[in-house]
Amino acid sequence: MKSFFDYYIQTFKNIFANSSVFTTLIAAILLYSFFYPTAYKAQTAEDIPIVIVDEEQSILTSKIISQASNSPHIKIKTVTDNFLEAQRMVQNQQAEGILLLPENLTNSLKRGEMGGIGLYLSTAYFIRTKEVGVGLAGSIEYTLQEYLEKFGNASQFHPELSIHQIPLFNTISGYGSYIFPAVASLIIHQTILLGLAMLIASYRENGWAAKPIEFWATFTAIFTIGCLGCLYLFGFTFWLYEYPHGGNFWGMLLAVPIYVSCIIGLGMLVGSLVDMPERVGHLIVVTSVPLFLLTGTAWPHESMPEWMQWFAWTLPSTNGVQMFVQLNQMGVPTSLVIPKLIYLITLGAIFLALSYYRLVIMKPVKKEAI
Repeated sequence: MKSFFDYYIQTFKNIFANSSVFTTLIAAILLYSFFYPTAYKAQTAEDIPIVIVDEEQSILTSKIISQASNSPHIKIKTVTDNFLEAQRMVQNQQAEGILLLPENLTNSLKRGEMGGIGLYLSTAYFIRTKEVGVGLAGSIEYTLQEYLEKFGNASQFHPELSIHQIPLFNTISGYGSYIFPAVASLIIHQTILLGLAMLIASYRENGWAAKPIEFWATFTAIFTIGCLGCLYLFGFTFWLYEYPHGGNFWGMLLAVPIYVSCIIGLGMLVGSLVDMPERVGHLIVVTSVPLFLLTGTAWPHESMPEWMQWFAWTLPSTNGVQMFVQLNQMGVPTSLVIPKLIYLITLGAIFLALSYYRLVIMKPVKKEAI
């Protein structure tokens, strides 16, 4: 009778022997750890096209335009005096924003009147829109302060106090530092789900009837891969690309095995339900993007319909992504993620119980040759 350790080692041999499973479970984590960060290495968007509507065409507006052109975030597409023309360019995605410098702007500032300059931004890409706003706001503020110094005695107008953005967690306000820590947890979710389901489906296709010791040896082997994958992404990759990390190290160590165990239970259950390994690929294609959107990273949960919010929080991926961002980047106390941990433990126990029933207690029906 084979020992637990023999089955454990045999699982690794089977993974390496199956190129599809090996690529998904192990190689994909290594590939994604360099692919995603490299794609977002620049961190911030540059040369975003904008249109400037200069209705006054004065010395002040010329200085504002000149200062804005020096910003690395934006690129002035054109300068016009027709607002409707600028609006059409934004609607046709030829520009991301409009800076309106209205008539009588100079006199309004001298008299101390509020308002005037308008900034209209496209909401198609929120990150790009943010960079446009930052670039233009800084240019306008500097130019107005310099210009108004000439009229300090002639006007009671003073610009409002500047608002200084001080990021608490993503200190460089980079897109890669924002998106990859969330994607990392989903990478672990999808690689375990797909790879393990393919492995189990290939076993069952050959009429595999799991023994209890085989079931738990398989679980332990994938558990080892999943935990090492998490530590690799949360440790080495975050450190290599200087992403915020290590906020609550011990909380992360507690959460990793719970999260991985839950995903393993789901992967085993899915593998017991499909009739062939190739069928699992259909699942991964249609779920990856919706799962990411439902994590609340790309779009906040508060802006989703209420029923969608409830559905999102039933998914282990949503709980995992939110939990690890809190632990790794925000450094929240472990007590604040206890509800998520309890939910993942409960869900994982249900998945494993169902998987055990289907793989160990229920015997697969062997396909008869025709």
